[in-house]
Amino acid sequence: MTARRRAGQGLGFLARDAQERAVYVVSVAADLAGMHPQTLRQYDRLGLVSPARTRGRGRRYSHRDVERLRRIQALSQEGVNLEGIRRILELEARVEALEADNAQYRAREAAVQRIFAAAADGEVQVVPRGPRDRRGSTPRGGGAEGRQPL
Repeated sequence: MTARRRAGQGLGFLARDAQERAVYVVSVAADLAGMHPQTLRQYDRLGLVSPARTRGRGRRYSHRDVERLRRIQALSQEGVNLEGIRRILELEARVEALEADNAQYRAREAAVQRIFAAAADGEVQVVPRGPRDRRGSTPRGGGAEGRQPL
């Protein structure tokens, strides 16, 4: 499969660490993003993309950088100026970070919100959340059989 063909598919097939690996020189990254190499250098100077650097200060772009360049190009073609693009990318990164934080908080809350009950054999079990019968710990309609006090 050629680089151009892969470029059209997006990067969903790559593992996260592979997306972060800086492997492309300017000319290859420009080809993958459908841009001129000088445009990539300009975007680097403006801070829109920050490629890794070699010891000799050469730029190396990752798959994620190429995706970012494609996003910049799409916004530019929609008529957004470079300052607007910078702000949009900044806000998108902030939203992504907040969504990750939110997922962590939800996972913690789910762990705290678990309900425990004693099973018929005396073992502790997790009871699904839902409406409860006021007389016991089983879901409504569960009846009194098999219920053990905690």
